[in-house]
Amino acid sequence: MAKSLYETLEITENATESEIKKAYRKLARQYHPDVNKEASAEEKFKEINAAYEILSDKEKKQQYDMHGDSMFGGQNFHDFSRSHGGAGAGSMEDILREMFSGGGGNPFGGAGGGNPFGGGGFSGGFQQEVNLDIETKVTIPFIVSILGGSHSVAVNGDRFDIKIPAGVNTGEKMRVKGKGHAQGGRVGDLFLKITVASNPEYEREGDDLVKTFDVPLYAALFGEKIAIQTLEKEIKLKVPVNTKNGQRFRVKEMGAMNRKTKVRGNLYLKVNIVLPKVEELDKELVEMMKEKLPKE
Repeated sequence: MAKSLYETLEITENATESEIKKAYRKLARQYHPDVNKEASAEEKFKEINAAYEILSDKEKKQQYDMHGDSMFGGQNFHDFSRSHGGAGAGSMEDILREMFSGGGGNPFGGAGGGNPFGGGGFSGGFQQEVNLDIETKVTIPFIVSILGGSHSVAVNGDRFDIKIPAGVNTGEKMRVKGKGHAQGGRVGDLFLKITVASNPEYEREGDDLVKTFDVPLYAALFGEKIAIQTLEKEIKLKVPVNTKNGQRFRVKEMGAMNRKTKVRGNLYLKVNIVLPKVEELDKELVEMMKEKLPKE
């Protein structure tokens, strides 16, 4: 016995309730007219909603499993839908009237009383299901984007902490299950579009970080160990003799985490040589420098 409603949702006849719901949500997003601009998307979207309305209701599903596509006069549901109004306004309601009016195509007989689902039948059940998901933007601190951690967000008057994975970057999206709108026992999800706050001390280059640090002229000329505070800890860097302004030193695997490879980038420490003020130098030293320093 053909059962094309399962084909509409791209599932098997043995699909569980959770599998039916998962398949519906996936297809509803894919064919929603606001997202899919193809001419056939709206018709497909209505068919998906209709199939889900039946298969998500235990009593309706039981009746459909018993009679299959005989409900549609032997046609599969897609062809039956197209032949009774296509994607036009109110087409799904017209389909229901045709099925259960007793005048045409009702496979169970009777004049109006043959509705196999009892009571008021579908009662407008083919209306589009409300989207309970929420999409919003959130800005997270730079250090949290690199090292990961929790971040507090407020949505619909409800404040809660979310877990931010290490390495997340601006433009990425995160899904928080069960934090969307609630209606009729159903709860949507929260979709967050991430913006990473800037940090005056760091620049991000892919998975690498660049931090500019000050080096006194003495250390640049003659070499010296300098303490540098990173996002994670304080480190000691040995600045060699004749260090140049803008020179970079690499600290392995202290950059951002690559979320695909799970490998961290590097931290590059960029030298900014701090020159002393001439008026604060010893006058004899100044005169000696004027005499001895190369002019080119």
